[in-house]
Amino acid sequence: MRNLEEQGPDQHHRTGKLTITSLASLWRASLRLRPRWIATIGLIPLLYALGWLLVQPLRLALPFDTGERLALFGTLASLVLLFCVLPSWVRERWNSTHPWISLGLRSRRDHIPGWQALLGGLGRAAILIFILLLPLLIGSWGRWLGELSLGELFNALVLCFGVGLAEELLFRGWLWGELKLFFDSRTAVLLQALIFSLVHTRFNLGFLPMVSLLTGLLLLGIVLAMQRRLDEGSLWGCIGLHGGLVGGWFALRAGLLQFSPDAPTWLVGPGGIHANPLGGIIGIGALMVLLWRQLTALANAARPCTGA
Repeated sequence: MRNLEEQGPDQHHRTGKLTITSLASLWRASLRLRPRWIATIGLIPLLYALGWLLVQPLRLALPFDTGERLALFGTLASLVLLFCVLPSWVRERWNSTHPWISLGLRSRRDHIPGWQALLGGLGRAAILIFILLLPLLIGSWGRWLGELSLGELFNALVLCFGVGLAEELLFRGWLWGELKLFFDSRTAVLLQALIFSLVHTRFNLGFLPMVSLLTGLLLLGIVLAMQRRLDEGSLWGCIGLHGGLVGGWFALRAGLLQFSPDAPTWLVGPGGIHANPLGGIIGIGALMVLLWRQLTALANAARPCTGA
């Protein structure tokens, strides 16, 4: 008891610093685990679990009717944790002195600025959505309403920039970089796109609708990876393209366009009232054309200039 009473503020301060140092050492040791894929597989489940634990006190502090809002707060907490750990992760595992450049959220001085890449991605998303809408309007399966409340507009913007940033940082930033530690570049591109499509596919749609949705999402994952290459490593073009598709389609469904219940699945995509147009024939075709244009641009960029 006397020893405890004699401990002053300095002792508590030293104990706190020792704890932080121990946690930092434990974190660095976990990043060096062998085989290396153990840390890769374990990071996201660990962060998700920690995020879920952090928001549990809200069950007592706030009256929730369902667990959906609590799950949203848990996801946000996990995302904040991801932002916190990624710099040290990239420095340790990727041997990078500029983690945010390696992840694509910052651009090198002589590369494409982030805002320019973002605007380009949003523009491509708008073109893809227009291509998806055109057959619906021509075929009288959709009627333009142009009605969108401020709340729905806010939700669309949150989906555009929130989902775009979070998922692109996860898949085309962290996951793609991790896969390149174990596989060649082409295999890493295909694997990150495959994982992206599997995570987003609904497996209760039936075989053919599920396959069509998997195909569209797989193509989108490859297109987003190629966009990052075209943007010289910047992630902002992917964020604009991905987020623009998600937020734009939400805004259309929320009130800008009235969809006919008779619209064919092969056109609007599988999913019923929550149809994903990327699983329809127009969406798959548009993504294939965009991918072909991207591959052509990459091939032209790699070809040496002979001059005149």
